[in-house]
Amino acid sequence: MRTLVAAVRSVLAYVAILLYIAVAAPIALLIGVVFRWKRGMYALGHAGAWLALTLSGIRYRVAGREHVPGDTAVVFCSNHESNVDPPVLFEALHRQLHILYKAELHRFPIMGTVFDVGGFVAVDRGDREKALASIARGAQSLRAGNSFLIFPEGTRSRTGELLPFKKGGFIMAIRAQVPVVPVAISGGRAAMRKGSPIVRPVHVTVRIGRPVPTAGMGIDDRDELISRVRQEVQNLLHEGPVWT
Repeated sequence: MRTLVAAVRSVLAYVAILLYIAVAAPIALLIGVVFRWKRGMYALGHAGAWLALTLSGIRYRVAGREHVPGDTAVVFCSNHESNVDPPVLFEALHRQLHILYKAELHRFPIMGTVFDVGGFVAVDRGDREKALASIARGAQSLRAGNSFLIFPEGTRSRTGELLPFKKGGFIMAIRAQVPVVPVAISGGRAAMRKGSPIVRPVHVTVRIGRPVPTAGMGIDDRDELISRVRQEVQNLLHEGPVWT
């Protein structure tokens, strides 16, 4: 019975989200390109993320929000175990959160254009020159005051164990001389079972750690930074859920 309810709920959520995107995406492009109203674009984005999470029955709680600096842009560095992670973190971390994302997602109709106008940065890991250019754009955006989210594992972890961290987002933080804030998200993996489109209601925990400064660091210090941040994310994951 629970599976049937989850299936019906999932269908309704998918239909509602597709309809929302069909209506909201052109509006977002209009107000972003014509009126340069970035805050309005983000408001539409947050409404869509809230709709998706609410209809799917996904709830989240955040611990450690007091660790986020209020006077500087930061790079949020999170693990990645589920498709629900991006919308949850988009809602939980920052009202105008930029994202460093895989270039493959840029191929989806309208989505890539909306991402570009919103200030997201696509990284083509298969082309070193393009990847370096993307990192440079991200660093420039950070220096302009825009905070970013990175998933340095590059893909979802199928086991919940942290995968090796890629370097791009950390180089970006060092170049901009902004802190890296470790983030651990857990609980979302139970929302979607392998091979199933059904989204099940889950409780997700987001833990935010203390910022790791990059002031004074150079590119040669990137491995040290990666090691430290990865250990902080691992420690946050070991703290477990905040739901009781």
